[in-house]
Amino acid sequence: MSNHNEKFMQAALRLAKRGIGSVEPNPAVGAVIVKKSRIIGRGWHKKFGGPHAEINALEDCEKSGDSAARSLGWPAPHLNDPQGATMYVTLEPCCHYAKTPPCTEAIIAAGLAKVVVATIDPSEHANGKGIELLRNAGIEVQTGICEAEARLLNAPFIKFATTGKCWVILKWAQTIDGKLAYAAGYESRWISNEQSRKDAHKLRRRAGAILVGINTVIADDPLLTARPSKGNKPIRIVLDSTLRIPLDCRLLATANRSAVLIVTREGAVQIDPGLADKITKKGAEIVTVPSPQGQCDITYLLDELSRRGIQQLLVEGGPTVLSSFLKEQLVDEIVVYIAPKILGSQGGASLAKSMTELMEAVSLHYVDIKRFGSDVSLTGLTEKAVKDCEVLT
Repeated sequence: MSNHNEKFMQAALRLAKRGIGSVEPNPAVGAVIVKKSRIIGRGWHKKFGGPHAEINALEDCEKSGDSAARSLGWPAPHLNDPQGATMYVTLEPCCHYAKTPPCTEAIIAAGLAKVVVATIDPSEHANGKGIELLRNAGIEVQTGICEAEARLLNAPFIKFATTGKCWVILKWAQTIDGKLAYAAGYESRWISNEQSRKDAHKLRRRAGAILVGINTVIADDPLLTARPSKGNKPIRIVLDSTLRIPLDCRLLATANRSAVLIVTREGAVQIDPGLADKITKKGAEIVTVPSPQGQCDITYLLDELSRRGIQQLLVEGGPTVLSSFLKEQLVDEIVVYIAPKILGSQGGASLAKSMTELMEAVSLHYVDIKRFGSDVSLTGLTEKAVKDCEVLT
């Protein structure tokens, strides 16, 4: 029976992954409905604000049942009736009214006999309440099937729900010799290939905010948008301790369409209030933070972003910004794209010098390696993230 349960929960987990990049800040959830050892309904949370996985799975029972009946020439509209069936769902069904009605009500109304849940939703409005409602309605509930995998799938959501802190992703692209960019004077702008860059935009769609340092803005004039956006508009953040941001940069030119935060040290606005006024008139918001050793306090900034409800922060800066997050041990996830290039003297920015300042080694867990044409990506979680999400069982 354990293998039987795991097989169907793995199917639900595969469905859940389809929602990553479209459902945030909601969790990615998948569900399958099983009757007589056969899947009769499949569903996943497809879009933030849309129906949850459980509702989509129940609707799929009716659609697939009607389709099968028509193909056989039968009039019966309920060939895949979920009454008496078992639902496998990767996260505890919701029991509160928000953008959608409670999934528990639909499950009870459908007459399901059993619900198998991978992991409990630790949010204040859930945290076992949905399971209790189902049991009170006479539905058998089993928990803990593929729990570690389910918690890994939604690690950023779980961290925010349990600690109130945002999940920090460090992302960069590099050559084999550790260069993050070409040296000044060389025309090529990209280290990674088009396939890798397309994948990086999926990371942006996950994030509630994207952060870079002022040197990246001056050198590259980035937009920091997710393309295609699929409706997601992450806040764009620039660490700029002395307000050097060019007034004609693309970030400020689009600030009225997608939010921009300029993070600077306390006192910088007073030094040149006229400049600060020009920046805010462009539509950007200036946030002042403490500045030990003249650098913006990123721990303070993360607390502020968490207070604003930012669940995932994607850091895309250069060596100084990347290493500062590592030195402060603020990183949860690292994504590195490695291109099969050795730039040598043509290379510019490098992580090597910045990383030598780290006091402790950083080990990654649950490492995933993918190929993007000739490029390779490496993704892993830090020890801190693993502990925060309690995925080691």
